[in-house]
Amino acid sequence: MTSDKNRIVNCLKLKKELPGLSQPPYPGPLGQRIYDNISQEAWDLWLGQQTMLINEYRLVLIEPKAREFLQEEMEKFLFEGGCATPEGYKPL
Repeated sequence: MTSDKNRIVNCLKLKKELPGLSQPPYPGPLGQRIYDNISQEAWDLWLGQQTMLINEYRLVLIEPKAREFLQEEMEKFLFEGGCATPEGYKPL
């Protein structure tokens, strides 16, 4: 039996088999979908993208609209291949 930390997933984001997450990173059915279909590497890419979005859009995470926006962008990033980039954003 393979332990969760050694599990391999067919990552939908990166289109290859890679080590998966050790547990669902998000609550509910969406968290399970991410756990089943997204690699740790792709999740780490999302965390970087999420940080950029929070900083560039100056999101206040206590606000429901900010959390809703991030969830929508997370789904786009992980499963649809794209997500928002702030106008004029240039990575360092």
